[in-house]
Amino acid sequence: MNENSSMHEHPVIELSGVKKLYHMGETRVFALRRVDLEVRPGELLAVMGASGSGKSTLMNIIGCLDTPTEGSYLLDGKRVDGLNRNALADIRNEKLGFVFQGFNLLPRTSALDNVELPLLYDRAGRWTNTRAMAVAALERVGLGERLDHQPSELSGGQQQRVAIARALVTQPRLLLADEPTGNLDSRTTVEVMQLFQELNDHGITIVLVTHEPEVAAYAKRIVEMRDGRLIRDHAVADRRRAADDIVSMDDAPDVELEVVA
Repeated sequence: MNENSSMHEHPVIELSGVKKLYHMGETRVFALRRVDLEVRPGELLAVMGASGSGKSTLMNIIGCLDTPTEGSYLLDGKRVDGLNRNALADIRNEKLGFVFQGFNLLPRTSALDNVELPLLYDRAGRWTNTRAMAVAALERVGLGERLDHQPSELSGGQQQRVAIARALVTQPRLLLADEPTGNLDSRTTVEVMQLFQELNDHGITIVLVTHEPEVAAYAKRIVEMRDGRLIRDHAVADRRRAADDIVSMDDAPDVELEVVA
């Protein structure tokens, strides 16, 4: 997608004055305090903040898993903050793809069956050739030769790729990733971020939550949260490219361990 043309489209995400209030006994806790946020088509946005900053609550509202106490939320131009639970579930199935830190794959089920599952649960009956769509999604993330492998037969990085394929298979408008590299080593983290960058380069809008500045540096834009508020919103001036980092890792000399008697 051309970034200039995307500026003429309506935002994928448009939050205005969003608050989230929880009651804990007689205590009121504001998880979000008047959050205003726009995410345009083709962005790769990282949401950062310490534990308790409100980033998980923000992600739950963006993902239609929760609703704001006050304020409005337009997803792909449609107001969704007042919808009931069933309507929100339909929106999630139609518009959103989710990737989680823990992969959330069915353990005794093949990669292909894991990816096909969201298509089978689509109440709107939009999909017919679900098997072929699941194969195509796995091929897109580089796992075309691992279709029949169960999660226990895959590395952590491969499991996360299966999870990404499952999120992509319904052709969502928006991909949401919650700490997607939290269970991965440094090299696999870079490989997963390379995949996110490649998907984003092909027009997929991505919002990811991370507490790691090294991961956020692969995004195009970063918003930082503290005490339920957005305190900073900025473009990434010196954006890292994961493909370059992988080349640097490959060029690094092997380190020999000295054995001390």
